[in-house]
Amino acid sequence: QVQLVESGGGLVQPGASLRLSCTTSGISSAVNLDLHAIGWFRQAPGKEREGVACIGASGRGADYADSVKGRFTISRDNAKTAVDLQMTSLRPADTAVYYCAADWGCPPLDGSPYTLPGFSSWGQGTQVTVSS
Repeated sequence: QVQLVESGGGLVQPGASLRLSCTTSGISSAVNLDLHAIGWFRQAPGKEREGVACIGASGRGADYADSVKGRFTISRDNAKTAVDLQMTSLRPADTAVYYCAADWGCPPLDGSPYTLPGFSSWGQGTQVTVSS
C-alpha cells in the first residue's frame, strides 16, 4: 500500500502562512508520486474529512475546494518526490489535521463522500492550528 507522510504543521496566528509537505517513506519510497494524483485533505474535530486540494498526475492541473481557493496552492517539487501545500491567509476555520493521499484521479473537493482506493492508505497527518 502507498502511505504518504505529512509534515510542516504548527500553531500560527490568523493571517499567517504555512507550507505542508507530502512525501513517501519506508516501503512507499519506491512509489513515483508523479504517476498519481495527490490530494490534500483535512479533518477538524467533530467533522468529516474533506478534500481541500488536488494535483493531477504527470503535469495535469490542480483543483481546490471553494473554502481555500485563492489562499492555498498545491505543487510538486522539481524532483517530483513531494507535493507541497502552501497555505496563506490562514483562518481559525482552517484548524484541522491535514492528510495527503494518492489516487488515480483527483478526489471530490465539494464535500461529496470519498473512499481511498485499495492501494492507498491514510498517514498520521499533521496538525495545523490557527489561533490568536
